[in-house]
Amino acid sequence: MTQTVFIDGAAGTTGLEIAERLAGRSEFTLVTLDDARRKDASARREALNDADFVILCLPDDAARESVAMIENDTTRVIDASTAHRVAPGWVYGFPEVSGHDAVAAAARVSNPGCYSTGFIALVAPLVRAGLLPADWPYSCNAVSGYSGGGKALIERFEQDTDIAWRGYALALGHKHVPEMQSNCGLSVEPLFSPAVIAAHRGMVVEVPLPLAAMPGAATPDALRSALAEFYADSPVVAMGSTPADGEMLLRWSQGGDDRIELFVFGNSGGSQARLVARLDNLGKGASGACVQNLNIMAGLPETAGLRL
Repeated sequence: MTQTVFIDGAAGTTGLEIAERLAGRSEFTLVTLDDARRKDASARREALNDADFVILCLPDDAARESVAMIENDTTRVIDASTAHRVAPGWVYGFPEVSGHDAVAAAARVSNPGCYSTGFIALVAPLVRAGLLPADWPYSCNAVSGYSGGGKALIERFEQDTDIAWRGYALALGHKHVPEMQSNCGLSVEPLFSPAVIAAHRGMVVEVPLPLAAMPGAATPDALRSALAEFYADSPVVAMGSTPADGEMLLRWSQGGDDRIELFVFGNSGGSQARLVARLDNLGKGASGACVQNLNIMAGLPETAGLRL
């Protein structure tokens, strides 16, 4: 049976890429509003309540407003904003970590942040397995393509081509930190240092580990093996091969990619390691993850429509 999907915020970058992944699929029918009606509260309320699935691609306050407009207990929601990522009653939409069954049964799913996806993919399984301590003050360094900042940041980078690197959240307290801490079971907030680079899309997330100073920490080889085992059955998350030339490149394609690759690099003595995730900030970091969650919630193969 065909199920209906309403993307609230369909004109934004994330919404457009979700619609592209759903185009031509017979399992779903998109509920659309023209430019005049998509800003009309009554039209939005009708669409929100008539659809089987709603995907919110909105700022946080607008996402909360949309959820409040839903007056039935049948419409199921995937929220791509930050608004509900640690909210009670919402399932965190990282099925590889949160559990496919939890996502499949959920009425409300909060899509992970792009940076958070990389950090959680690396750290959560290792903390759960007792291979890394839960009470360590982790740091996370990350760079992303400018498309993750939406239309305003895209325009800024494409007009001012002298910008090579943009560090931000310099006062700390980035909005992804709560979900990073919560979903990894950490007792201390990670110190998160994000930046944007002069590339349209793509992302690298790194967690440096001074293993020799960390109580109970495992060796780089043990960390690598544990991650490989944890994601062995995943069609989306995979371990990358250690580059033979000792360097890693971030490349992007116009079509995007919904996979995420994980790496563990260690020094010769095993006293230090670098956990690295490489992904598309608009793929597994946003739109691809939304479609993966939608597939699971609809009882379909999780990779349907994904770019793998």
